[in-house]
Amino acid sequence: MNELIINSSPSEVVIAILKEKKLVELHRESRDTKFSVGDIYLGKVRKVVPGLNAAFVDVGYEKDAFLHYFDLGPQVNSLNKYLAKVREGKENTSNLMYFKNEPDIQKSGSITEVVKPGQEVMVQVAKEPISTKGPRIGSEISIPGRYLVLVPFSDRVSVSQKVRDNGERNRLKQIITSLKPKNFGVIIRTNAVEKNAADLEKDLTDVLERWKQVCDNLKGAKPHDRLLGELSRTSSILRDLLNASFHSIYVDDEFVFEEVKEYLMDKSPESVNILKLYKERLHIFEHFGIARQIKTSFGKTVTLKSGIYLIIEHTEAMHVIDINSGHRSKTEMSQEENALAVNLEAAEEVARQLRLRDMGGIIVVDFIDMKNPNHRKQLFQHLRDNMKDDRAKHSILPPSKFGVIEITRQRVRPATDVVTNESCPTCRGTGTVQPSIVMMDKIEADVKYIFQDLKKKHVIITVHPFVSAYLTKGWWPIRRKLGTKYGGKVEVQPLDSYDLIELRYFDKEGVEIDLN
Repeated sequence: MNELIINSSPSEVVIAILKEKKLVELHRESRDTKFSVGDIYLGKVRKVVPGLNAAFVDVGYEKDAFLHYFDLGPQVNSLNKYLAKVREGKENTSNLMYFKNEPDIQKSGSITEVVKPGQEVMVQVAKEPISTKGPRIGSEISIPGRYLVLVPFSDRVSVSQKVRDNGERNRLKQIITSLKPKNFGVIIRTNAVEKNAADLEKDLTDVLERWKQVCDNLKGAKPHDRLLGELSRTSSILRDLLNASFHSIYVDDEFVFEEVKEYLMDKSPESVNILKLYKERLHIFEHFGIARQIKTSFGKTVTLKSGIYLIIEHTEAMHVIDINSGHRSKTEMSQEENALAVNLEAAEEVARQLRLRDMGGIIVVDFIDMKNPNHRKQLFQHLRDNMKDDRAKHSILPPSKFGVIEITRQRVRPATDVVTNESCPTCRGTGTVQPSIVMMDKIEADVKYIFQDLKKKHVIITVHPFVSAYLTKGWWPIRRKLGTKYGGKVEVQPLDSYDLIELRYFDKEGVEIDLN
């Protein structure tokens, strides 16, 4: 049972995916995101470097984007020809029925044969800017839909390798081959399995309309302009993941709720009934236990209930994960059996952490040594099984004799980083001590101001659970004393995500009270 929980704020949208109530993916989408994977830009070649067989392209980012020869795509000459014709006003349609394709480029060719400094190129973001690097781009344009991926200037129809059934593969190929227009290739996605011709045709029409958008925008575009933006992260996750395993989708913002509803009505009307608008006062991530899971899952040390813990280190070159048994040990088991049990449990958490943090590149996992080759084989298979749901392309090598497993995982975005370190609860890192009595005095002064000056009759104080316990303990708690003293009702709401001395005030409708 999967759940999608969406929290919206003025600066970003945070999307959490829960599997059996356990957090498995966390995505953050800034409101002003540029250079997302899938975005299509009109770029301008700044420099060609034959030694790297690559070019650096200006797409408007502070650092030039990197375009390697292997990322040009076989049909790049056809794309460049079409681009030049549109820019010169000699081509006005997105229909490629009568467009004459150029021959495919050679796999062993040189970048200097294809692009030159100052040339305009149509490119698509393959990797977002990471660390000190600009975006990585390609010229093999692809436009994804829910069931299909459209590839202009190609005629090939292929089916996702995850579709194993040969009969289904042939059925899908036949349908798409009969539907697709000339000079458009199509990749059939896993979601297309068992879909009828009408569903596939509608999706094909949608992606062709998006290609038309690109062509229309191209006519008046200037270098650096974005020709087509990828869907919002919310919509793209729904497009790629939504299936019968999703039990519910909760959204805490009416605008995003309507956006998601509109998308579902268009793409998956049968799923609209699982969409719900969250209206409770408690923060949506607190209500579903996500805030606590974030706190415990993103630190350097991740501890499992059994006592096993993982140490996760991030470097520029790779990620390193060390497995420790902690206090987990069963006396009835031998050392080898204990090592196997620890490694199997840790492998499940490793697979979860890779998805949760969206870790990419090279990952080295140091499991506990096992001498039995069958146990090493069992661990390898168990890790592969747990990574089957991971959408990122990945490759796993068998354990070495030292118990080390190497993983490569596709990196298209910066790894998700959540700061879990907490400030000193007394000085908040300043070195200046703020006694707890000062905090209590502040709360009383704030409550007095809210009731007497702002004329409110009801206030909700949101605080760290420790402070909440102090304010609500006993048969005549502090919160009740304050309410009686200043003539109003005081509620206290604990939030795990707060620092120890963090305070916020809300009225009974849940609107934050500004004390400034």
